[in-house]
Amino acid sequence: MVSEQLIWLIFFLPLISFAVISLIVRPFLNQISFIAGPIAILAIGSAFAISLLTFFEIGQGNHHLVEGPYEWFSIGSLAFTVGILMDPLTAIMLVVVTGVSLMVQVYSIGYMKPPKIEDQSYNHGPSELGKPVYARYFAYMSLFTASMLGLVMSANVIQLFVFWELVGLCSYLLIGFWFHRPAAAAAAKKAFIVTRVGDFGFLLALMYLFFKTLNTSDGLNYLEIDTINNHLPNLVTLGFIGSGALTLITIGIFVGAIGKSGQFPLHTWLPDAMEGPTPVSALIHAATMVTAGVFLVGRFFPIFQASESTMTLVALIGGFTAIFAATMGLVSNDIKRVLAYSTVSQLGYMMLALGVGAYGAAIFHLFTHAFFKALLFLGSGSVNHATGTFDMRYMGGLRKAMPITFITFLIGSLSLAGIFPFAGFWSKDEILLNAFADGTDGNPVSMLVFALALIAVFLTAFYMFRAMFMTFGGSFKGGSDKDPEAHAHGPVHLGESPISMILPMVLLAVPAIIIGYLANPFTALFGIEAHWMSHTLEHWLPNEIKGHVAEEFNILLAIISSLIAILGIILAYMMYKSEPIISPETVSKPFKPIHTLFYRKYYFDELYEGIIVKKVYYGTVALVLDWTDRNIVDRIVNIIGWTGTNIGGLLRQIQNGQLQMYATATSIGVIAIAAIFIFGR
Repeated sequence: MVSEQLIWLIFFLPLISFAVISLIVRPFLNQISFIAGPIAILAIGSAFAISLLTFFEIGQGNHHLVEGPYEWFSIGSLAFTVGILMDPLTAIMLVVVTGVSLMVQVYSIGYMKPPKIEDQSYNHGPSELGKPVYARYFAYMSLFTASMLGLVMSANVIQLFVFWELVGLCSYLLIGFWFHRPAAAAAAKKAFIVTRVGDFGFLLALMYLFFKTLNTSDGLNYLEIDTINNHLPNLVTLGFIGSGALTLITIGIFVGAIGKSGQFPLHTWLPDAMEGPTPVSALIHAATMVTAGVFLVGRFFPIFQASESTMTLVALIGGFTAIFAATMGLVSNDIKRVLAYSTVSQLGYMMLALGVGAYGAAIFHLFTHAFFKALLFLGSGSVNHATGTFDMRYMGGLRKAMPITFITFLIGSLSLAGIFPFAGFWSKDEILLNAFADGTDGNPVSMLVFALALIAVFLTAFYMFRAMFMTFGGSFKGGSDKDPEAHAHGPVHLGESPISMILPMVLLAVPAIIIGYLANPFTALFGIEAHWMSHTLEHWLPNEIKGHVAEEFNILLAIISSLIAILGIILAYMMYKSEPIISPETVSKPFKPIHTLFYRKYYFDELYEGIIVKKVYYGTVALVLDWTDRNIVDRIVNIIGWTGTNIGGLLRQIQNGQLQMYATATSIGVIAIAAIFIFGR
């Protein structure tokens, strides 16, 4: 049996790795900084092993692995606690975070040591400049993993919010890892600021929750997550708080999730976050930063279900984001940005599922998506390692030069497109099925988001295989030698990546194929008894929460969605094979305004940065605040200072240091007091 001490080690091992690398390796052991990688791998690998044990313990129905939460300190009747909330959701997230992080750390050993190039400042190399960079990278990655683990294990909202902000800090540090590059520094600031907007909504929700539950007479601590989920809706039923208050609390939490998960309209930071090292992108998009938003809604799902308005909002935002992000992926030429838009779209699927009440389907898709999306990002880093560019227009012909990368990337693409029998097929089908079933039960919102999701299926298959054909098909187009915007200018060496990069991709390809079978699809499809799957995700994730029952596998809907995806693949083949049947230029020419709209990302950057920030804020709000500061605040402060100075000047005349004057003043005072005492009576 897994002990509570072992479960705490899941969090503390990456944290110890961060401390050792940042406090010992980097300042004192620069000459052997290569040990930073093995230290991080050992720590996170051990955490992954314990996470797997915990996962199987929870899968067997043993939910009493931890005690607590434990009281940290109290103010009056309010107790602040620290502890672990160990339930199926936590167990799944522990495996996702540690498993993907382990693969990313192994991959980073090779990726952070690219071939020597003229500009050593952009990449880690054998120079003295590279050594602290190498240690700093693994220190940040260890802290990032520890922060996400702390978030998913948190037993109360204060503890959760602390790690929520730490995850944001780590993403800032890693997106701007190459801080000497202006684009990377700007992307890090953009991610930090945009996600702070969402975090402000989350913080307001927590403050409002605290205010509304402060004076309840039931003696429960409404800072604990279990208490919130199990008892907060009852306060509405009993009339202690209004249904409007619960809606405001859930909307505030959802705003925080929108920021972290890059959902519309706070999606603009995620494509720019590709300025960080590619393994960082894999970790952010598969297991940490962006999945935190979906996890947050899943963690508070019982109170979300108590607010019909919030559920509708979650479904609509998720459904719209799924197709909105996919349209931008259609025209992007940067392979990492294509994958970034894909992540935003897939997170939209998960939010859509949560909005229609399909909690199990949403978490199942989060689980499968983590592995094939990490695989795809690592594949993009592998082709960049060989070509020196991320621009697909300068790639091509890599299928023969990089056969392992090609096969693994193809597996990830098929899984993402939802093609049978890959993992993405099973989890995405669950979402479509639940949305359709909820729509046929009379919910028009569910039917609307189901239609949006089906369109997104076609778009996803198209843009992923567009990327496949542009990257691996045809002939090689020069790589960084031809790309004027490539960071790594130098000789291009086409060939397979080193074993430290290939091995994680091969290992991730395995779950990308088979992890979907945790849903036990063969039992539903063929009636085959799979006893070894008796405790699977669908068995112990809450299939039924307040009346919502997970739908059975529907082969007709699965065939329809698969055919739609195959049509997207066929169209991509016709347009982007070596000798296209339909020229992309011919297709885009009649729709040039729409193409431009997609390419310019719907002009949201211009709206936010050019209009709201520069014109509205700096051009109006900042000027008004500046005038107020100079003419009102400064003048009030100056008047207070002038008053103090002049009063002090008067008093200074009395305090002149002459003892005779002090004696005279004292005597006059004594006489005055005596006179008042005598004559006053």
